[in-house]
Amino acid sequence: MEVTEISYRIIADLLEARTGQQLTESRRWRIGTALSGVFRKHGITNVDQLVCLLADSAGGALADEVVEALLNNETYFFRDRIMFELLGSRVLPDLARKRQQTKRLSIWSAGCSTGQEAYSLAMLFADQPNLWQGWTIDIVGTDISQKAISGARAAIYNQFEIQRGLSVSQMLAHFSETSEGWKPTPDLQSRVRFKVRNILEEPPVAQKFDLVLCRNVLLYFDDARRTTAFDKISSGLKDDGWLMLGAGETIVGRTRYFRSAEGHQGLYYHNPKGFCDRSADKDPFPSRRSPWTSDERASRKPGINRSLG
Repeated sequence: MEVTEISYRIIADLLEARTGQQLTESRRWRIGTALSGVFRKHGITNVDQLVCLLADSAGGALADEVVEALLNNETYFFRDRIMFELLGSRVLPDLARKRQQTKRLSIWSAGCSTGQEAYSLAMLFADQPNLWQGWTIDIVGTDISQKAISGARAAIYNQFEIQRGLSVSQMLAHFSETSEGWKPTPDLQSRVRFKVRNILEEPPVAQKFDLVLCRNVLLYFDDARRTTAFDKISSGLKDDGWLMLGAGETIVGRTRYFRSAEGHQGLYYHNPKGFCDRSADKDPFPSRRSPWTSDERASRKPGINRSLG
């Protein structure tokens, strides 16, 4: 669909004003496809007509519809499985040692869309009941999209969605088929809660997190807003906490508050004071061996690594 320059700029400015996200020239092609549902609902055929309606309505509900439609809610269970394997084999064991006294973990899934990432995290814990018995695990999923969060709370997934990323055994163990679709078991759903929140705002809860996943979210911000996002994440993360980004995202030149975990792309540990300490570049897992004790390794459920690999 052809989009005139002035209409493109009006739509892009609306999205940026409401969310902080940029609709760059490389994403211009998405406008017609993303807004097709809005066109049908309002009986129009192109973006120029939509811009006229936006002007007549002074924004309001129509502007909300446009912004919701332009947000990218692409997600699926265990997206980039190697990252979940890294969580299960490296990050969570590290946090388990550090939090052995309190037996509490708090995890933030930022930009969670319709909830698949947050429920994937919950499955990591549910699949290792012996290791996490007696622990309190709080998983908070946030997204700027009200529609996406409503979907995450409802947690009803169609056949296509449930098959994306889940093995048959995982699907049957953690979900039940209903007349509406596939729904998480009450146990799995009780492990996760959701809030509408922009990553550029304050963290979603008062207590600080042990781990933040913010994957494929910062791609849509300019440099200044990425720095703001890192500042917000840092303010909500414990001093020895962890951050995981998407494969196409980096901290380089954006923040002093995180340091790369050498050898683990996309994984960072918190550097809350912002010091340029070269010792922080050392790999926190120099042995490259599983940090579980031999007893803990023996107690792990068979097949967990295969299911994540």
